[in-house]
Amino acid sequence: MIGRTPRRAAAALLLLVTSAGALAAQRTPSARPAHPRGYGPEPQLPAPDTTHRVQKWARVVGWPQGVTPAAPAGFEVTLWAAGLFTPRWLYRLPNGDVLVVESGNPGTPRDWALPAEVLAARVQARIRGPSANRITVLRDTTGDGVPDVRGIFLEGLNQPFGVVALGEHLYVANTDALLRFPYRAGQLAITRRGEKILDLPAGGYNNHWTRNVVARPDGRKLYVTVGSATNVDTEGIDARDPRRAAVLELDPDGRNMRVFATGLRNPNGLAWEPTTGALWAAVNERDGLGDDLVPDYVTSVRAGAFYGWPYAYYGANEDPRQAGKRPDLVRRAVAPDFATGAHTATMNLLFVGGDHFPARYRGGLLVSQRGSWNRNAFAGYRVGFIPFANGRPAGPMEDFLTGFAPAAGEGDDAVRGRPVGLATLADGSLLVSDDASNVVWRVRWTGGGTPR
Repeated sequence: MIGRTPRRAAAALLLLVTSAGALAAQRTPSARPAHPRGYGPEPQLPAPDTTHRVQKWARVVGWPQGVTPAAPAGFEVTLWAAGLFTPRWLYRLPNGDVLVVESGNPGTPRDWALPAEVLAARVQARIRGPSANRITVLRDTTGDGVPDVRGIFLEGLNQPFGVVALGEHLYVANTDALLRFPYRAGQLAITRRGEKILDLPAGGYNNHWTRNVVARPDGRKLYVTVGSATNVDTEGIDARDPRRAAVLELDPDGRNMRVFATGLRNPNGLAWEPTTGALWAAVNERDGLGDDLVPDYVTSVRAGAFYGWPYAYYGANEDPRQAGKRPDLVRRAVAPDFATGAHTATMNLLFVGGDHFPARYRGGLLVSQRGSWNRNAFAGYRVGFIPFANGRPAGPMEDFLTGFAPAAGEGDDAVRGRPVGLATLADGSLLVSDDASNVVWRVRWTGGGTPR
């Protein structure tokens, strides 16, 4: 299953995307969605509207030839990999190989309004449903920044999402279980069966199926995210399973599992803040309270803390649909650290390290927002940046990678793509997976000299 990209084709591709990067600096980015209220450490929150039932589904039109997402001046955006099948998550292995987790959501068929050539390629690759259920490996053997080796690293999975390598094992978070596979650095495929070390509750409201996994920096613990099974648990389903809407902690062998933090409706991204060593999470909040409520957020996650869901939102603001049920939990709800906008589908976060980006970005937080489906005007559809100082947010959220939506001239429901996965290459450049257009973008500083 491993193959080399023909060098002539690769060279042509590199010429195309380099030209596209040059054009990106000259063109005016397409109009971006209007920002809703509800950003920052102390967001302005409107009154809840329990009659809100808006649905506005994105129609994916893809990227025209020569067009890339737009980044700030001094950065170059190029196409790094194409022809993937829902590249949902990214992970760089210790040897520099990049794993692309290809996994889809069977519950939202509107996301699969793909171009005919993409659908044909799916059939050729024997992918019948919306989820490839596999992990692809990409390797650059020449050092030119373009992967020339590509193959199936692991397949036959069940809606995989998070991946982490630890010691002689690779951990994969399926929607229903955490698996552990034997792994040695540099191998291009795993063919041995995995060992299930932890059962996880599968599925959920609007398919909160994603399960992420990260390792503590000392390697002694793993942390796994599990989303809620409901929107705001008026059904009482989530109350019966404490693993829901939570971050779990366990030993690398699966033992000593405990619920680390709760009240997190749908946590996805996890990352370690480099100054304080705190665990941070990206969380999708609830629906049905208005266009601008409740904001998604990024926050530090403390052991034993309760972050409000489903009884309260953004601190001790009681959800009217749960009024009077748990005033004790409303009182102890921890307010998140930073609101990233309602219905933005804030998915992943990555702290900027090294000296490959200008100094103002170092230590700050990049945040991917896959984009809304349940507000009147699209929100999200970008990678944002939050500056940090002393381990805390130190300024407003700003654009870093835009142009995903709306697609100019295609209608107000048209989007070019949806950013999800974030990872860095060994040279410090950023990779961003676009799971709607089936590509991975590379963003690198080309502003000249050493970034300052």
